[in-house]
Amino acid sequence: MEYLILGFLTGLSLILAIGAQNVFVIEQGLKKQYIFLVCVVCSISDFLLIFLGIFLFHFFYQYFNLFIEIFLNILLIIFLIHFVYSKIKFFQTNINFNSDIKDYKKTEIFLKTLGFTYLNAHVYSDTVFFLGNFSKNFLLNEKIYFGVGASIASFLFFFGLGYLSTYFSKYAQSKKTWKYINLFIIIFMSVLTIYIIKETLYLY
Repeated sequence: MEYLILGFLTGLSLILAIGAQNVFVIEQGLKKQYIFLVCVVCSISDFLLIFLGIFLFHFFYQYFNLFIEIFLNILLIIFLIHFVYSKIKFFQTNINFNSDIKDYKKTEIFLKTLGFTYLNAHVYSDTVFFLGNFSKNFLLNEKIYFGVGASIASFLFFFGLGYLSTYFSKYAQSKKTWKYINLFIIIFMSVLTIYIIKETLYLY
């Protein structure tokens, strides 16, 4: 259960950011156009990418030697430090959502959702690399719980964002809201960074 919660909190920390994909989900929610389709595509995509990363690292972990494991941990630490730094530095909070209603076909929305998901480099660094790398030392059942927890966070986040977008859009443009969200992310990710640094030092 602890790995389920860890996966949920880690996945939530990664996804809690106003990027192109999340803005698109909010816009579709405001327009009330194919919200279910958009949320399903985003959620299932996250689920597939999360477990792709977990099982890739699980499969190749048997071929890792000490040098490769330390190298991957160092990359993970660099990723986390950059991630935390990006939350600490000044960020733009006044986001304008384009709620102009246009008559898009279902196929167009589906393709746009795929584009915002799979053409976004961050989705691969966050799901495949980070979650897979972070869970590489877990036992197989712990990895599955971790992946399920992260996937649940994605499903809840996207469906909440899509169907409650009218409510969330007011707060998404609030500097105060993002101050508290970023504070949570900074603290949680900083704790993970310290944990991975300790694990890396233990390998020497």
